[in-house]
Amino acid sequence: MRDLAWARWLAALALPVLAGCAENSMVLKGQVDRIRQEQVAISRQKEELQSRATRLDRDNQDLVNQLTQSKQQSKILEDRLGVIRDQFSASNAQLARLRDDKKSSEQKVQALSASLQRQGGTPITPNNSLLQTLPAINVPDVNVRRDGDVIRIELPAHRVFEPNGPRLLPGTSTVVLTIAGEVLRTYPNQIIGIEGHADSDPAGGQGQAGNHLSIQRAVVVYDALVNQGRVNPAQLFVAGHGGNHPVLSNATPTGKKRNARVELVVYPETVAGK
Repeated sequence: MRDLAWARWLAALALPVLAGCAENSMVLKGQVDRIRQEQVAISRQKEELQSRATRLDRDNQDLVNQLTQSKQQSKILEDRLGVIRDQFSASNAQLARLRDDKKSSEQKVQALSASLQRQGGTPITPNNSLLQTLPAINVPDVNVRRDGDVIRIELPAHRVFEPNGPRLLPGTSTVVLTIAGEVLRTYPNQIIGIEGHADSDPAGGQGQAGNHLSIQRAVVVYDALVNQGRVNPAQLFVAGHGGNHPVLSNATPTGKKRNARVELVVYPETVAGK
């Protein structure tokens, strides 16, 4: 009986302890669950932050690319603007040269008219409008173009003259006379300038050498028209411009070939009485 009582006493003593352990276990389990939930929430927040960071990096890279493209486009536009400015400046310079050429031509015609009047020759009567028909020149490399109030027929030096000299190539005087004949057929009464031009080569381009050669070549054409073509000298005058008025840039062989030339220039003025 005593043993039974002792056992019951021990059991009664152990029950609160076991109850306390079970309660502590439940508390610990609840804390672990909460910690796990917090870890899951933190993990999700971390993933969301990483996703945001990735999107921000991508957006930032897109902005950097757009900024780079904008800078490149801005550079292209600046370059184009520079080219347009250069072209505008070149056009203004060309316009100024054309105005100077026109003024110079008018002065030459006036001087020629005054000279003819002093010498008792035929006076020159201005005519401000040329005929609309251009002379039909079917010769290779011979260009016909309207230049303001005048018409220019280009005789290329490489087809007409010996290299770096004023002498006509064999057989070319016939070509020159044929071209001049077509010009006079179209404009029988106009004043015609025989104007020499040179390229930029040292042998006959810029400076005194170019001016001298351009005048010499113009005089040779003048002599051929007057002596062989029986052209009225009162319709002609001679000028040499050297390399001052290129048609194309002298930076290329094609440009130099085009610039070395003699031009028959048809002016709007006519010989009086014609």
